[in-house]
Amino acid sequence: MMAFIQALTVGVDIGGTKVAAGVVDPEGNILERLRRDTPSTSPQATEDTIADVVAELRSRYEVTAVGIGAAGWIDVTGASVLFSPHLAWRHEPLRDAVRRRVRLPVIIENDANAAAWAEWRFGAGQGESHLVCVTLGTGIGGAVVTDGVMLRGKYGVAGEFGHMTIVPGGHRCECGNRGCWEQYASGNSLVREARELAASGSPVAQNLLDRVGGDPLRITGPSVTEAAKDGDPVAVELLEEVGRWLGVGLANLAAAFDPGTFVVGGGVSEAGDLFLAPARDTFKRSLTGRGFRPEAQIQRAALGNEAGLVGAADLARENIRLFRRRRRRRRPASERLRERVDRLADI
Repeated sequence: MMAFIQALTVGVDIGGTKVAAGVVDPEGNILERLRRDTPSTSPQATEDTIADVVAELRSRYEVTAVGIGAAGWIDVTGASVLFSPHLAWRHEPLRDAVRRRVRLPVIIENDANAAAWAEWRFGAGQGESHLVCVTLGTGIGGAVVTDGVMLRGKYGVAGEFGHMTIVPGGHRCECGNRGCWEQYASGNSLVREARELAASGSPVAQNLLDRVGGDPLRITGPSVTEAAKDGDPVAVELLEEVGRWLGVGLANLAAAFDPGTFVVGGGVSEAGDLFLAPARDTFKRSLTGRGFRPEAQIQRAALGNEAGLVGAADLARENIRLFRRRRRRRRPASERLRERVDRLADI
């Protein structure tokens, strides 16, 4: 039987390894989830996967629109993925391609923007007029929401905080530069440091090696976090180092945006205060004008891995609302007046 709730939308979160999709109601609740592996063959294969999951969800729910959160740079019109470091998208006209397939309104948003919107609407950023969201996963994504408006920039690619250079001449980044923030404060940086330490033969890394059968290449971010929660001193040290680099970057962002709250999400945030506590300490020590200015709060994201999906779906709903409002404004004044009179008559 077809389930119907007013203004249901589908959110799709596309990452380097998975395509997650779900039906989301106006309160941000996910009614059903689906997950598929991200195809590695072509952009068209990813479009096929998106169309398939939307079709399956539509078979059980009445939905009005689709929102897609994509790991990449989205052009300012929201039509194309200009570049994705982890997917085979280069000036890919994703919105129109998916819209033709699903025959519903479709919006595309950067995945970090979608996650930030979800946290502002339903999560740790509720009620904050000046919010900066930072997501620590494979890399570092970011977004700014000010007075309910997403800051996208002139060309649509604002918020790429992970590619701020904080160590000139430092580690090479996939973006082509060196010393980017995400090379020091992301999940990838945590894994790189842990594997290098384990591969060096250092006895202090023996516990990490024992957890993965002696193979350094099997060390993952979650395995380091698990070891740290169990009290392994090297794992704790590795997370503290990521936290310190996070604090340095957040202090830079505070100088640029002066937010009231930072919300930190992504896979690394699962470690909680193991890395947030050193991040807060370093932030305080690195903040320009420290001691003479208010300090932003640093909060852990509330919605976890669901934030991108929920935010994309809610932005699709918001897009429909704005479209209908603009369409009403274009109607003749006499027609709008007649509608108001009719509404008053019903009171």
